[in-house]
Amino acid sequence: MVQKKQSGNIVAIIAMFFLFAMISFVTNLAAPIGVIWKESPGIDGSNFLGMMGNMMNFLAYLFMGIPAGKLLTRIGYKKTALAAIAVGLAGVFVQFLSGSVGVGATIFNLPANWYIYLLGAFISGFSVCMLNTVVNPMLNLLGGGGKKGLQLLNIGGSCNSLAATLTPMFVGSLIGQVTKETAINNVNPVLYIAMGVFAAAFAILFFTPIADPEQSRTGANVKFENSAWSFRHLVLGAIGIFVYVGIEIGIPGTLNFFLADNSANGGGLDPATATSIAGFVAGTYWFMMLIGRLAGGFIFGKFSSKAQLSSVSIIGIIFVLLFIFLPAGIKTYMPVFKGAEGFGVEQVPLGALFLVLCGLCTSVMWGGIFNLATEGLGKYIPQGSGIFMMMVVGGGILPLIQNKIADLVNYRTSYLVVIAGLVYLLYYALYGSRNVNKDIPVD
Repeated sequence: MVQKKQSGNIVAIIAMFFLFAMISFVTNLAAPIGVIWKESPGIDGSNFLGMMGNMMNFLAYLFMGIPAGKLLTRIGYKKTALAAIAVGLAGVFVQFLSGSVGVGATIFNLPANWYIYLLGAFISGFSVCMLNTVVNPMLNLLGGGGKKGLQLLNIGGSCNSLAATLTPMFVGSLIGQVTKETAINNVNPVLYIAMGVFAAAFAILFFTPIADPEQSRTGANVKFENSAWSFRHLVLGAIGIFVYVGIEIGIPGTLNFFLADNSANGGGLDPATATSIAGFVAGTYWFMMLIGRLAGGFIFGKFSSKAQLSSVSIIGIIFVLLFIFLPAGIKTYMPVFKGAEGFGVEQVPLGALFLVLCGLCTSVMWGGIFNLATEGLGKYIPQGSGIFMMMVVGGGILPLIQNKIADLVNYRTSYLVVIAGLVYLLYYALYGSRNVNKDIPVD
């Protein structure tokens, strides 16, 4: 009986690892697919409109962040995960339909099937938000908490980063050279894979017995005199999460657009391979995040969250400033996938390398902000976590603003948005994270 339970747990853990990867896989489809929409007739090279899929994906967090937590309390971990998977499958399917429904028609002078794609991205965002709410505590539960639970969470986070690394690389190589004739159908194999994994994960999880922790439903109707919003450092930390996710997504997403752009405003790469190279370089940013997360558990465990967040914010500011001010003519070599030529090295602007290195900085920011913001919250931590999930919407809003600036001025100037965000995180680490509401009872 014990052996059967352990086998069931192993299957469930593997399913959670898949879902951890799918969270990143679905989220990171937006930027490389946005390269296709950006060049579509009617959109005509608008970075702002090309980034709208990413915006819709993250906008869902604003509406689903807190309800997802309540749903988890009401129906439990397994049912919430199953609902999230079903919603994700529906969202990817709607994105797939955008390749055949409404093609050639326009609404407000924009492609009609683009709106269908945005709807699919929005639905997928609901799924990703729900999965984020479920997967972390479920892996901790399956590991029995403690060090084993933390170990599973770290492995899951690595799966997430690995998928984030491979997605833009895979999609970029699949798309090839992007022209006005390139259609969303070019990435159908990726969408098939996404739907297949969602369907398989649903079937595996459905037949895997998983018990909810006893505390999952306790406290659902408890009334508190105050709320998490009563703590200034939590409020400023929620803003920090909004800013952080915008930075995390905006750096590689806009870099992908910059390197794939064949105009004078772009990265100056060969048009025949620019899209695949851009995807590979952007993917390398996520690989840096993977390295940072793996190393963070060993290196950064010796430093306070305040020291971590302030240090990586300063380093990030330096890296982004180097991208902004280094002359475009200064090049460096980076390993890339060059389509039919296979793997090799390619010259890219040196500034792009510094943006890639920013992944090492952003890899540890979420944990640092979360730890600082929830310090001293006690019984208000669950509510604070729901607020944090809602503020992930920053991953849609800030990159949208950044790419509007790229349209109006240029890509380099758009990264001032990232600089402003990093400056705020530095302020939060040094001053804004202090708990000035210690008089509020939290027991």
